[in-house]
Amino acid sequence: MSKRIVVAMSGGVDSSATAALLREQGWEVVGVTLQLYDHGCATGKSNTCCAGKDIHDARRVADALGIAHYVVDYESNFQHEVIDRFADSYLRGETPIPCVQCNQTVKFRDLLGVARDLGAEALATGHYVQRAEGPNGPIMLRGADHGRDQSYFLFATTRDQLDFLRFPLGGMTSKDETRAIARRFGLPVASKPDSQDICFVPDGDYAGLVNRLRPGAVRPGDIVDLDGRVLGQHQGVIHYTVGQRRGLGLGGGAPLYVVRVEADTRRVVVGPREALGRRHIELAGVNWLGDGDGQGVRVTVKIRSTREPAPATLTLGPDGTATVTLDAPEEAVAPGQACVFYREERVLGGGWIVAEKSPQSRLDSPPPTL
Repeated sequence: MSKRIVVAMSGGVDSSATAALLREQGWEVVGVTLQLYDHGCATGKSNTCCAGKDIHDARRVADALGIAHYVVDYESNFQHEVIDRFADSYLRGETPIPCVQCNQTVKFRDLLGVARDLGAEALATGHYVQRAEGPNGPIMLRGADHGRDQSYFLFATTRDQLDFLRFPLGGMTSKDETRAIARRFGLPVASKPDSQDICFVPDGDYAGLVNRLRPGAVRPGDIVDLDGRVLGQHQGVIHYTVGQRRGLGLGGGAPLYVVRVEADTRRVVVGPREALGRRHIELAGVNWLGDGDGQGVRVTVKIRSTREPAPATLTLGPDGTATVTLDAPEEAVAPGQACVFYREERVLGGGWIVAEKSPQSRLDSPPPTL
């Protein structure tokens, strides 16, 4: 008798190819698609996921493969766990990553529960990340194609979750391989474009969404330099992120960048590019997937999904906190983003970047002694 596996089917080519591969391998595949938000505004859009057309596409793929398919309504959970947190994060002057929150809650917590309720041996997704057996249990590795590696967005995956998860596409060396699988099985989404936008903001208007969700919460304030001198005004801190240069409206002169966003005082602090560098990063909500106590561990870290890993020293603290000390300053370290730890290809976990405690923590401390 075939073992049952649930595949999270978003209607895209990655999850569809995942379902096809597992069926070919002899699994009893059950496709589950999550309806996560009011899909009316995104119906017909080709670069979103988990709504209208995508649910229809997932059903078409399931029919083509001859597998069972279910749609689960998680709109309420998604609103509370992802959309509301997204809005509140912007109001705190942060730069949120809703895809991590979605993976951390609705997908790898709630959907994993659905898979177990259906009697599945595992839950599979189309993420480009690898899972391997280590001496102390399963470990997570970067995707073989570093250009498509999604481990940054999966840092919050717990050990228990990783034990139940499978990532069949992690060893693919290019997206062309995935599309070739979809074509081989005659799947109707083989040429479908990749998802690009944040699914619940298909028009890209983040500020508009925050204004609708939190009416009256967005308030104007001052744009100031590092000495506190007022250079101009803004219409809400939600329009700014650390490292931003464009859209400041400050006229000519030397280029200025957003160095800090102070939501409590409604100030956007700007300065020269050299003021962006930080060696010390404080983290909260840390998920540790490494071995040992995490004290003085040499790692590489990514502070943005598109950055190359940079060498650093990690020290775990109490209550899910940690300190990262970079060998060389990194620019545009933004609160609300993730800092993910690696040792070569292995993912050691990560945490959420919190606002620096004082401006002096940026450049005036020496690099760690190796």
